[in-house]
Amino acid sequence: MSHPIDPISKLGFQRLNNRFRTFVTCDDGGGDDSNKPDFRELDLGPGVYLGSPISPLRVGPTVSSSSSSSGSVSGRIGSGNRKSDSGELSVDSSPTFSVGGSNRVKPGPGHTRSESGSSVFSGSASSPAVNVLPAGNICPSGRVLKTGMMANRSNKPEVLSLGSGNYGHGSIMRRSPGNKTETREPFGALSSSNSEDLKRLGNEEYKKGRFSEALSLYDRAIALSPANAAYHCNRAAALMGLKRLNEAVKGCDEAIKLDCGYVRAHQRLGSLLISLGQVENARKHLYFKDFKPDLNEAQKLQLVEKHLIKCTDARRVQDWVNALKEADAAISSGADACAQLFACKAEALLKLHQLDDANLVISNLPKFEACNSSLSGSQVKFFGMQSEAYVLFVRVQIDLSFGRFDIAFTSIEKADNIDPKSVEVAVLLQKIRSLCRSRARGNDLFKAERFTEACSAYGDGLKYDPSNPILYCNRAACWFKLGQFERSLDDCNQALLIHPSYTKALLRRAATCSKLERWAESVRDYEVLRRALPNDNDIAESLFHAQVALTKSRGEEVYNLKFGGEVELINDLEQLKAAILSTGASVVLFKTSSDLQCKHISLFLDTLCTRYPSINFLKVDIEESPTIANVENVRIVPTIKIYKKGNRMKELVCPSREVLESSVRHYSF
Repeated sequence: MSHPIDPISKLGFQRLNNRFRTFVTCDDGGGDDSNKPDFRELDLGPGVYLGSPISPLRVGPTVSSSSSSSGSVSGRIGSGNRKSDSGELSVDSSPTFSVGGSNRVKPGPGHTRSESGSSVFSGSASSPAVNVLPAGNICPSGRVLKTGMMANRSNKPEVLSLGSGNYGHGSIMRRSPGNKTETREPFGALSSSNSEDLKRLGNEEYKKGRFSEALSLYDRAIALSPANAAYHCNRAAALMGLKRLNEAVKGCDEAIKLDCGYVRAHQRLGSLLISLGQVENARKHLYFKDFKPDLNEAQKLQLVEKHLIKCTDARRVQDWVNALKEADAAISSGADACAQLFACKAEALLKLHQLDDANLVISNLPKFEACNSSLSGSQVKFFGMQSEAYVLFVRVQIDLSFGRFDIAFTSIEKADNIDPKSVEVAVLLQKIRSLCRSRARGNDLFKAERFTEACSAYGDGLKYDPSNPILYCNRAACWFKLGQFERSLDDCNQALLIHPSYTKALLRRAATCSKLERWAESVRDYEVLRRALPNDNDIAESLFHAQVALTKSRGEEVYNLKFGGEVELINDLEQLKAAILSTGASVVLFKTSSDLQCKHISLFLDTLCTRYPSINFLKVDIEESPTIANVENVRIVPTIKIYKKGNRMKELVCPSREVLESSVRHYSF
């Protein structure tokens, strides 16, 4: 049975050429074929393009008959982006519109809406008002042309132009092969294609490990298509490569906001959160909608969680050895960007009296903010505290141990503002307030030379912080001024027990030992200080006097010794004999002025002279004094000989600096 034909359209159908009817088939599977049109005779005018109004490079729209009304068809152009399961994009350039029944397209520029509200794109103002039909291969009877018929359309090139017609992204025009009109790319018409090219180039840069270049390309793609979730996800990957993890988390968040079911973005965010130690939030994203993550990621999550639980338990009972061990294990297992775990490691080192190591860890803390995915719920907690507050909590304790009281007070107030419900933060805040008051009062009393009262004030401070080496050292200074050297020594020992490399406490203990005539202990401390501060002349002089006193205490004769002697130049044999017979050790350098290695050793000997003032340093130029060279049997330069009371103790030929200084140190007082 044939379909009814619209009377208005029937006139046009009768003029169709029968020689093309074999290319046309109606979609009802049968019926009268007498009204099949010859497509080549449908002149739609130069302003009408039957394909996509967005991309002339695409095949025309896919058309299907409407099941709800006779004579109605719908073409589909997705002007947006369609993601595959992998998160990659494919561009469908066919917009959705419908034409059917009595909703005819009238000629004229701009949009003409059908009664159903669908927008139909028309040609430019120059399009003729006759023979204008709706865009698409639509039969007036509602029958749909076969795909094969598309090959028989006019092969006139269609070009996008910035014309006056309203096509959404530029106007569309036709031109004959001889037309000299230049093809112009419209602004935004190929934006999707360009952004895809930028993404592809970004992917290539990313694979090469050039993350900055990849990030720049992804940023440009996002500028063209800001609603594209895959671009934001790829940008997050580049940021991960640049170790900008906070920004990477925000990028994944943005991708998930744009497409809440984007599995790849969830997986990437889950991996990021493992690195940040946020295991609960990581699990939500890795197992999004029961999706099974990569086996390695699942194992990493499991290990980090296990060590984090053990670390929390150890910290709760103040088992700092195991807390340190488990924090290291969690970091090694995958939480290598978790600032809170590094802070826990620093706290454990602090409690184990390894202050220098604790300070090093907290100073090199990963530079990550408190990073919380907006899709993951409330603020993340570590060890019962808000994550950022815990880092400040540990930093405050280390600052106190190094005497940075003002910085510590500011930081603990900030931690209290971040987490006002934390009991540990509140207790530490009160402790610091009381400690700072006691310390300030002690300092004022010390300056006023009221040393007994100052001792009492520092003692009050130690009640609030019994492990503060600064307060012990300050109180030791008060005891020293009061002549109570034993008490001063006890407080110095306590300070150094907490902080073994505390320079001021070590210096104060060395001076106290000198007052108690414990010369061996004094020399030992001064030698440690000398190695730590080799250019400090005061320490060198104190060491010299302590060494002389130690020598005298052993019953040895000491004479003709003075601090800060210069290297003596030897010109004759008698002068050399007199020099090496003096008290203490003598170091003699045999050299020549032309030898480069001799010059280097000679300069280093000048340095050793200031470091070890109790030793006589001598230089002999064997070219100027060949007699000495013959008597001492020197054939190779530089040669070092060490004498003690006229007896040769050691000979070094072409020694290194390290070997030479080690030997000099051995033969010093």
